[in-house]
Amino acid sequence: MTYESQEQAVEHARQIVAMSSKITVLTGAGISTDSGIPDFRGPNGLWTKNPDAERAATLQFYLQDDELRQRSWQSRLKWINNNPQPNDGHRALIALERRNALVAIVTQNVDELHQQAGHNPEKVFEVHGTLHRTCCWGCKDRRPMTEALARVQAGDPDPKCELCGGILKSDTILFGQSLDQDVMQQAMQASSECDVFLAVGTSLSVFPACNTLPRAKSCGAKIVIVNGQPTEMDMYADAIINAPISEVLPQICGVVKS
Repeated sequence: MTYESQEQAVEHARQIVAMSSKITVLTGAGISTDSGIPDFRGPNGLWTKNPDAERAATLQFYLQDDELRQRSWQSRLKWINNNPQPNDGHRALIALERRNALVAIVTQNVDELHQQAGHNPEKVFEVHGTLHRTCCWGCKDRRPMTEALARVQAGDPDPKCELCGGILKSDTILFGQSLDQDVMQQAMQASSECDVFLAVGTSLSVFPACNTLPRAKSCGAKIVIVNGQPTEMDMYADAIINAPISEVLPQICGVVKS
């Protein structure tokens, strides 16, 4: 599809969203970059600039390398202390929930910024988990991340589980780790039930989360893709906008400027 201008593309997407009463949203790292959280594989991505961060995202390396875990704890401490906040992109999606048009937000992000923006947590399906909670690899005990980080600040470089002494990690899904099948089932169900599927800030290349888009398409939904660059599933889209997300998403979601 071709548009004469970005404004025309945004208006087309706005009309599609405005006419929908059942919208499922898929979000990726791109929606959070304006909150100061880098994406992963982009030019300024976390893994592009720091290959060690990609190793820390691999379960085998994380469990076997004590020094890698210690660096990971320092990175988590820095991330939490930076206190990232929702941006206009996150807040724009609230408009969909307020008019009772939001089926669910399926997010690949682990930052909980959708919940902080004001979404009903029951409508947010975190397919890759959350950074705001720890999980013991041994006994699976889960606790707020702030508890472990307090121990790091007190001088413990690699805090262990207080119940069994096992290795603690963030309650996120690392490479080599299975996804929560209940969450994925909910995500696929939400994709089957919508009449518009809105993909925001994702390259649509990370499986199985991005399987939600073709599922929605196969069930008759219109597809709107909003991302900084072209994606691997643009061929499915009814509207494509390649532009800064926090600028165009409020327009697409019908947010009226005060």
